[in-house]
Amino acid sequence: MESLVDPESLRGWTMVWRRRAPASAAHGELVERVLAGRTAPDRAAFLDPSLLHLHDPSALPGVDRAASRLLDAARSGEPIVIYGDYDVDGITATAILDRMLRALEPGARVSTYIPHRVDEGYGLNAPALEQLAADGARVVVSVDCGITASGPALAAKAAGLDLIITDHHNPPDPESGGALPDAFAIVHPRVPDAAGGVYPFADLCGAGVAYKLAWRLATMHTGSERVPPPIRTLLLDLLALAALGTVADVVPLVDENRVIVRFGLSRCKTTAITGLAALIDEAGLSGENIDAESVGFRLGPMLNASGRMGHARDAVELFTTTDRSRAASIARELVTLNEDRRATERRILEQATEIAESRGMTTDATRAIVLAHEDWHPGVVGIVCSRLVERFARPVILMQRRAARDDEDWSEGGLVCTGSGRSIDGFDLHGAVAACAGHLAGFGGHDMAIGLRLDAANLDAFTEALIGEANARLAPDDLVRTARYDCDARLEELTPAVVKSLSRLAPFGRGNPTVRLLLRSVRVDGRAEPFGKTGAHLGVRLRGTDASMGACVRAVAWKWAEHLERFRPGQTLDVLVEPKVSSWSGRVEPVLIDAREAGDP
Repeated sequence: MESLVDPESLRGWTMVWRRRAPASAAHGELVERVLAGRTAPDRAAFLDPSLLHLHDPSALPGVDRAASRLLDAARSGEPIVIYGDYDVDGITATAILDRMLRALEPGARVSTYIPHRVDEGYGLNAPALEQLAADGARVVVSVDCGITASGPALAAKAAGLDLIITDHHNPPDPESGGALPDAFAIVHPRVPDAAGGVYPFADLCGAGVAYKLAWRLATMHTGSERVPPPIRTLLLDLLALAALGTVADVVPLVDENRVIVRFGLSRCKTTAITGLAALIDEAGLSGENIDAESVGFRLGPMLNASGRMGHARDAVELFTTTDRSRAASIARELVTLNEDRRATERRILEQATEIAESRGMTTDATRAIVLAHEDWHPGVVGIVCSRLVERFARPVILMQRRAARDDEDWSEGGLVCTGSGRSIDGFDLHGAVAACAGHLAGFGGHDMAIGLRLDAANLDAFTEALIGEANARLAPDDLVRTARYDCDARLEELTPAVVKSLSRLAPFGRGNPTVRLLLRSVRVDGRAEPFGKTGAHLGVRLRGTDASMGACVRAVAWKWAEHLERFRPGQTLDVLVEPKVSSWSGRVEPVLIDAREAGDP
């Protein structure tokens, strides 16, 4: 059972095709067959989401206490600091609260603080909080961080700060002895209130939580669920920032995340946020409809580059400034930083791949990759983890090994490892790392992504323990590169009208993947043709057989030029495709995901 395309290629690397829809969904319209394999308890709401499907923000435990304190501080002129994270989720969450507080109380003393990824690391840290208090802050509200920061929370309290934590990462597990931080208020979709009440949707990202707090600030400030028109417009504009954070943080695009992204991305094209418009322009997307793919592959990496290669406070400024010249300057700088990030990523990927293979970490006997290296940039290792997960279908942790700083709790001259991890579906990486916590100085995150730090002296022991967890929880069959598809389709079904109707299932992402279809026994019609500036892509004409004899489409195979000779005229294939309609020609041009000789199991 072999793929037509070299399985080591990043395109066409799949080895196993698995169907999402049940076999019983073999009949009916194509949209219905696709829907049969997706979790959509309310079909009408799924196909036609509405802003009315957003949950009441007052249902979020802790939000009223947090909003009341922030409004009191804003009205009385107490200094407020919004303490964010350096990724897209944290950047957008920070900007959402900043813009809302300033709109509600123009005289509010609001500032933002983003820790430096390399110098300070992720999340709340006691020295920063103590310095903020010394500089006059009275209220600090965290966004996208803080739920496990018990030590820093105590430092904040001792310094006289009212600390409000808003977060979405995994809270401490009380069964393992974990306890919530001692904070003035905690706003988290998975932390119940004092009466045990829980929020109806657990999977908001940090920007989603911040948006709900901003919404509640607006209604509490107004004293009514109906806010004034300028604030209502601002809430709609801020949906765009919440959408960026939601897509970039790869949370499930279901329930209200789906609503946030659907309506937030629709605001991007005509956004009133100066910096967002500058970012879209610099990405070459002006005038286009921004979708989740645009965020995931263009806007998101540009924003993340600020935190990875520079300082994320610049990206926060991008979304809070009203100076068009300054916004354009920051956006251009993000392009440069992103180019640097790409070059660094390629170098680390090559090194990590070579080391992992040489150490046997890509075999069935070792079901996780754990590596550290002195030359690896800590701001880039996370994205390289994702690349290795794609290539080797197993959880990956990569770290930079460096000398401990004077302010860190290691002996003088000691070495520390700091880095990130990414997982595969079905493997709780946070839980596996928690089982190895005795070897760590700190960690946090969620099932699919974590950050961690440890004394380098513990690296070997941690590596052995984590691989032991992976070996116990994963079987060799779990370590297979897999392409999942929705259902079988006939080539003649892929008309422009039908393909456009499938777009009603968007936005696509985790929990609601892009539609993929299996076309069986299609014939290669003529020679595949390279295209693109460097000829890196292929256009492959596919013609139906039997009842679909008259149907013919041009499929696009991105970065498959090296496989040109594998497509022989007249050859009969089974292919996996993502149905698309060309924005240029209006014709159906499916994207080729994988191909095999027809009839292969």
